[in-house]
Amino acid sequence: MTVTSAPDPAQAPHLDLAGRTALVTGAAGGIGAACVLRLAAAGAAVRAVDRDGAGLAELAGRAAGLAGPVEPVTLDLTDLDAAERAAAGTDILVNNAGIQLVRPIEEFPPEVFSTVLTVMLEAPFRLVRGALPHMYGQGWGRIVNISSVHGLRASPYKCAYVAAKHGLEGLSKVTALEGAEHGVTSNCVNPGYVRTPLVEKQLADQAATHGIPAERVLTEILLADSALKRLVEPAEVAEAVAYLCGPRSSFVTGASLTMDGGWTAH
Repeated sequence: MTVTSAPDPAQAPHLDLAGRTALVTGAAGGIGAACVLRLAAAGAAVRAVDRDGAGLAELAGRAAGLAGPVEPVTLDLTDLDAAERAAAGTDILVNNAGIQLVRPIEEFPPEVFSTVLTVMLEAPFRLVRGALPHMYGQGWGRIVNISSVHGLRASPYKCAYVAAKHGLEGLSKVTALEGAEHGVTSNCVNPGYVRTPLVEKQLADQAATHGIPAERVLTEILLADSALKRLVEPAEVAEAVAYLCGPRSSFVTGASLTMDGGWTAH
């Protein structure tokens, strides 16, 4: 399968976020790590939030030498009060953390459904709630919610993930409407399947569910509706996030930026 080269954060288009403080959740790997590196390369001081302390330490090492400092913050987002406190004083908020379980509805554990919605919908609400007072006070803020093509379309066996992403789309739009008069934008980025550990786990889960090899899951199920037959690279998503945080996107709010390889063009 052909994969195009991903952008290098150190050689990305110029973006000056010096003096800005950003918070990125789910920062220890995948999209979150790519966003941390891109925003730090642009000069932002980045709070990298994840429950994986070892992954955060590795990320901090990768970020050494970038224009902005990276502060690892080990935090489980199911602690909603702590999540809200962590967002205080941030200029840029990237809600990225996500979890996934692939099961038919009748077999889906209710406690997992609740946890998915807590991490992927309640925690973003609390983080936004914690960040807005500072953003409103200075008349500037950027909120970017890493949604998904599943925030716009449904797939079988993903009831919790799809429900959470649809809810995140609504939260983002309400935030955009309320924040407009205060100089705060709120948008979603909607990638298709990204080359992350989360997607690799989905390949294994769906292979077991459908009784076929993981390679066939990728080509026949995950990418069946995508015109571009490859996974999205995390750095490509991070570049879209960077655009939404920059000066050239000040009139973009309440939007959902699809990066789905043509999936929703059907």
